[in-house]
Amino acid sequence: MAETRKLNGRYRLLNSLGTSVRLAFDEAEHRDVAVREVWVLPELRDAAVSEARRAMALRHPLAVPVLDVLVDGGRPWLVMEFVAGVSLEQTVRGAGPLPTAQAARMGVCVLSALTAAHEAGIVHGRVDPGKVLLTTTGRALLTGYGAPSLSVLPSADLWSLAATLHFAVEGRPPGQVAPAGPGPLRSLIRAMLHPSGTPPLNVVRETLHRLAVDRPLDALLAASGPLPPARVAGIGLGVLDGLAPGWFHGGVQPGNVVVDADGRARLLPLARAGTLLAYTAPEAAPTHAADLWSLGATLFTAVEGRPPAPGTPLGGAGPLGPVLLRLLSRDPSQRPGIDDLRRELLAVAGRPV
Repeated sequence: MAETRKLNGRYRLLNSLGTSVRLAFDEAEHRDVAVREVWVLPELRDAAVSEARRAMALRHPLAVPVLDVLVDGGRPWLVMEFVAGVSLEQTVRGAGPLPTAQAARMGVCVLSALTAAHEAGIVHGRVDPGKVLLTTTGRALLTGYGAPSLSVLPSADLWSLAATLHFAVEGRPPGQVAPAGPGPLRSLIRAMLHPSGTPPLNVVRETLHRLAVDRPLDALLAASGPLPPARVAGIGLGVLDGLAPGWFHGGVQPGNVVVDADGRARLLPLARAGTLLAYTAPEAAPTHAADLWSLGATLFTAVEGRPPAPGTPLGGAGPLGPVLLRLLSRDPSQRPGIDDLRRELLAVAGRPV
């Protein structure tokens, strides 16, 4: 015989939706809801109910709302909006890790929900792949608000977001080894999981937003091979817009450059200092001139299909060749300034100077 138990004389319990979550029918509002039994020690029950009721105030399109909080059978229960979707945990375990763009879109959604909650003084405390729902419309919704938090610090939620992103792209939670392999998303995850703390929130947000819609240059080159000189010059102009005289970026390399569907390039903010050896200037100094050498090495890779090395000839650079030779000069004083470099790149790209 089917279970007919009702919570608070209103919510009729139906089938299971996963660990500790049940589908229920709200007989007052005539709608499906999800309910979760909160397991806490009796002496912590009042505090748990109070915290859950605070979560009811949170309204954000990417956070599954808590609709009601009640005590039934001596235990707190959360009543949440029912959302049709599959958890990130189920998705990855069934179909494998997510592509970079999809994982980044998921990160954008969860970060947006967390930021709104933190601004309202609410910490989630239990962000994990089982509490991220992937919908058929491509959105990711964060559920689980209202349960007793394991931490009172917003920084704990950001670490948990990084661990969830790690699971999304690696298929396993983080352990002793950080996510392996190149790419700006993995670099961001490594930085967010670092013991020294998460990078600035604006860096995390911008990187996720860019990776959700744009393609890293190293991935583009791996798929298509070397690019024509005019297109590479256009990429150089985009990267140049991210550099300013007197300001050291320290991470100009193909993995930190993203290209959108229209071919426009942008230099990502640096999650954590560090440049691959092949893109580090010979003087290894934190200067604007060193960034220009790294830009030259990045453009060399884009047009030749490999990073520069001593004695490496320029085969496909064409009119871009003289520009690259100046950028890759071992003497920083011989590298062009931004204005001269922009004019030269505009000419190669075939744009008005």
